[in-house]
Amino acid sequence: MSDDTGRQNIAGSSPWEALVGYSRAVRVGQVVHVAGTTATLGGEVVGVGDPGQQTRVVLDIIAAALAEAGARLEDVVRTRIYVTDMAHWPEIGRAHGEVFRHIRPAASLVQVAALIDPRHLVEIEAEAMIL
Repeated sequence: MSDDTGRQNIAGSSPWEALVGYSRAVRVGQVVHVAGTTATLGGEVVGVGDPGQQTRVVLDIIAAALAEAGARLEDVVRTRIYVTDMAHWPEIGRAHGEVFRHIRPAASLVQVAALIDPRHLVEIEAEAMIL
């Protein structure tokens, strides 16, 4: 949904969006901010126990949100990757690299104590600039 200020909110399918009061992504002007995204489809956690698969699912969800906002993965300038166990970084990094190897956004990888569901191993935020 777009309003008269040029702000476009993109809804996702996360069961937490309405409860918490956030959008999957928000576009203002040429900038798109994608909220922290987990491997949750239809309210179910996907890829339980597989950090690489969860990362690929997350990046697919992010790509869909970007597309709805009129952006592409190639427009991503920053990602923030939150992991519950730094030992999973190779699988998560490999999956991130499959998508961003040639795009090369600025990125952070940070271990956190927990995510919203204990079965989530990774959560990713993205920012894109449409040029």
